[in-house]
Amino acid sequence: MTTQTKHREPGALHRFMFATGIENSYPTISGKDGKAIRRDELESTGFYTHWREDFDLLGELEIDYLRYGPQYYRVHVSADRYDWDFCDVTFARLKEMGIAPIADLCHFGLPDWIGSYQNPDFPQLFAGYARTFAQRYPWVKLVTPVNEIFVNATFSAQHGWWNDRLRGDRSFVTALKHMCKANLRAEEEILKVQPKAIFIQSEATAYYHERTRAAGRRARTENEKRFLSFDLSYGHRVNSEMYEYLCDNGMRREEYHWFLEHGDSLRPHCVMGSDYYGGNEHWVTAEGQIESAGPVFGYAALARQYFDRYHLPVMLTETNVMDAQRGPDWLHDQWACIRELRRLYIPVVGFTWYSLLDQVDWDVSLREVHNKDNPVGLYDLDRKPRPVRDAYRQLIAEWRDQAPLDVEYG
Repeated sequence: MTTQTKHREPGALHRFMFATGIENSYPTISGKDGKAIRRDELESTGFYTHWREDFDLLGELEIDYLRYGPQYYRVHVSADRYDWDFCDVTFARLKEMGIAPIADLCHFGLPDWIGSYQNPDFPQLFAGYARTFAQRYPWVKLVTPVNEIFVNATFSAQHGWWNDRLRGDRSFVTALKHMCKANLRAEEEILKVQPKAIFIQSEATAYYHERTRAAGRRARTENEKRFLSFDLSYGHRVNSEMYEYLCDNGMRREEYHWFLEHGDSLRPHCVMGSDYYGGNEHWVTAEGQIESAGPVFGYAALARQYFDRYHLPVMLTETNVMDAQRGPDWLHDQWACIRELRRLYIPVVGFTWYSLLDQVDWDVSLREVHNKDNPVGLYDLDRKPRPVRDAYRQLIAEWRDQAPLDVEYG
């Protein structure tokens, strides 16, 4: 199958952004012998072998936007050395096809030589990598510098599942502030090269419901904590409880003010990316335990909470359901939420079914190696369409001509 090349400049926000993504997580976990194991989803899903075929699938959907980026751990070889060989051929093909990448520069993992997110050198090293990326691919205007910072810091440095493999509030705050600083420093460096860059910051859209009255205090705390990565990235002042929490766990006053200044100055270049799954809402029990709640409020209610806090354009940057037969219904449920938000004049500028292909072992958050196919993609791992493929193609055909609302960028 050959995809017809589109003759237009990729990256222009000429209409509503319908997107999908190439799931490219690559955290390290502890193996059975205690040694680190790299979980590379591009390898697990066969993308390194089948990437040309996978890109051609986009033509069947007539999708113009793709969340995709370099495997940071493979590209950034040492402080001043990079291996761009695979990126060069894949990004060149996307440019030829007229597909705008939303460049995903750090997705849940680090090069081994950097160590962990506890390393204070990470923000500066990452800024250099981002600048080099922008210089090499100056036509790329849409960028997610560090994907799902809050999720990554939680899984890596509070739950002890990934990367840092640490548990505790101090290690969490350290990872959080280093990722947020890396994110902002990367944006600053990219803008020096590409002044028209737009940063679509992807983060989990979450909520904590109190199961009983006794759970109210814990739920309120978690519902403030969920905002921390965006607060630091967008220069939004946290409440007094979160300020004390950050300071008690290693953030200095001058660091906090650095985030207020730099985050606020970069807001004109930002779209708030929100990721929503059935597991994003939680019950907090009387004993303080956190359990999955399913979609109690739903995406529209949660996205409105985040918009009311930050007043930035919104893009649904990830959604799916881990049941192939339920895929079309979940798709239309989330699209109904998008339509409702836009009726409320909330500037939603894009929608993403994530991902193009099924994923592997995300049912256990990549913590264990089972090599289990999770049926969340528009296509399975044999590159055969899932039911949601046709539903998404029809939805795009019907709605693709809608404008992204009157939103000014930069």
